[in-house]
Amino acid sequence: MSKLIEQMVKFSAVGMTAFCLDYGLLVFFTEVFNFNYLVSATSSFAISTVFNYCASMRYVFSHRDDMSRRREFITFCILSGIGLAMNNNLLWFSVDALGMDYRLAKIFVGLIVSVWNFVSRRLFLDGNRNYGASIRRTIS
Repeated sequence: MSKLIEQMVKFSAVGMTAFCLDYGLLVFFTEVFNFNYLVSATSSFAISTVFNYCASMRYVFSHRDDMSRRREFITFCILSGIGLAMNNNLLWFSVDALGMDYRLAKIFVGLIVSVWNFVSRRLFLDGNRNYGASIRRTIS
């Protein structure tokens, strides 16, 4: 249990840094370049994902011996793509359907997507966990 807590703390530190990068770029692209908030959200999410991959796989998750770095990166990108779809759909719903400001909506959406990121990466990428092995074998 202490390993899980330690991993969650590390994930939170990396995630908060990635979120600050994502959020800052979202506002920058939207306010300075006048991009649509969803275009900005896609761009900022993609940039922060590269940082998140490098930091997460170095400081949070262990490399799996049964997975090449290439496959690891592709899996990370697929999981992040699902996170991006969640991010943009939830942002659209919050802003266009509920009338929230995109900056406030991004905070709530970021919390939801971070749960997806932690659970999915822990299941499919972490070399220290065995409970996701049966799920991984099923989809491999």
